Amino acid sequence: MRATLLRVIVALLVLAGLAGIAYQSRHKIHLADFTWRKFIHSVGQANVWLLLLAFISIYGLYALRAIRWQRFCRYLGPTTFWNTFTGTVMGFAAIFVLGRAGEPVRPLLLARKEKLPVPAMFGIFFLERLCDFAAAAAIACLSLLVFPNLLSNAGADMNWVNAAPRHGAWVLLAMLCGLITVLVYYRVHGAGAVDRSLERWHHAGGMRGRFASVIAGMSEGLQAIRTPRDLWDAIFYTAAHWTLAVLIFLWVAKAFGDSFVHSDMNFAGAMLLLAVTLVGSVLQLPGVGGGAQIASFIGLTKIFGIDPEPAAAIAVMLWITTFAGGTLLGIPLLIHQGMSFGELRKLAQAGGANLQAFLGDVGAFVAANAGAKKLTEKLRAAQAVVAASIERLRARGVTDEEIRRLFEAELAAVSRDGRPT
Repeated sequence: MRATLLRVIVALLVLAGLAGIAYQSRHKIHLADFTWRKFIHSVGQANVWLLLLAFISIYGLYALRAIRWQRFCRYLGPTTFWNTFTGTVMGFAAIFVLGRAGEPVRPLLLARKEKLPVPAMFGIFFLERLCDFAAAAAIACLSLLVFPNLLSNAGADMNWVNAAPRHGAWVLLAMLCGLITVLVYYRVHGAGAVDRSLERWHHAGGMRGRFASVIAGMSEGLQAIRTPRDLWDAIFYTAAHWTLAVLIFLWVAKAFGDSFVHSDMNFAGAMLLLAVTLVGSVLQLPGVGGGAQIASFIGLTKIFGIDPEPAAAIAVMLWITTFAGGTLLGIPLLIHQGMSFGELRKLAQAGGANLQAFLGDVGAFVAANAGAKKLTEKLRAAQAVVAASIERLRARGVTDEEIRRLFEAELAAVSRDGRPT
């Protein structure tokens, strides 16, 4: 009796904490045969303890991200775990509120909290994204190429696995190898070349100085991995982060274990479900999610053969746990920092404006270099004409001193008569 009562109390606490999120999204989730009544019924039949474990573990993901960010910042200046952790949580809450437009908020908040240069923070942000892309590609490749038998045990449709997705895994593996090659080359050769080429631009002022400062800052952020220890730390924290993410997906699926009629979800199956969900997460709508839920639903129904009703409940619970759950701490922290919705939007626009300005500087730099290249080509052609004329005059017995006087006299005559030069 006490165990049942405790189960009910825990379920009520979890549902109460998510009620605001569910209310906001009540008209915005359009999955097959989905209603919130069916969702509550399905959650009531699920293992609440596993759902609670998955929900709490999402903050473990934020903590691992914060530690990895600190490691990347070690060459830029001192950082504290609490500032980095809270900035990370607030940044992801901004993405929930604003959609993908909120992406620049996190590096800006972290730069403000730690008093570090903004360009370097964006460089680390891009490096973090590269690490996450590599991890996502590795997860997809491992699940499809290394553990196909385990996918079969998880109830995956092997006809689907052995078709296009399996070939696509080889493409992802090739892209991953190419990405690693580019990063290694940039670290060994490219970064130094960039720094040397921009050295004289730092003191030029104007557009050139601004461009050089931004590029140097981003390059410094991208060079956060400088020693073997830095590389192993990046690999370790990235692997720990995404291993925990797979476990969260596994726990949520296990919580609805009765829905897997013909099989039992395992770690390899959770890896594949996470990879499919990450593809959908690219289409992120403010406060709704959208793409991630649809991708999870399609993966559960088409790949694992789950009925639409429990598949919809699992997809929504995955979204609530991995995406919306962080707002329970993130939004109060934003409010505590004095961030209203309007100010948050302005901060996101400022981050986007900085990025657009940077891209504008790149375009102007390229255009200026293109004009300089045309001028160089024109002068080289003129030099060839002058050299040919000098050779002809020398053949006629005219000395170099006489040639110089002839050119000076002709240029003086052109300037005096107003003829075009």
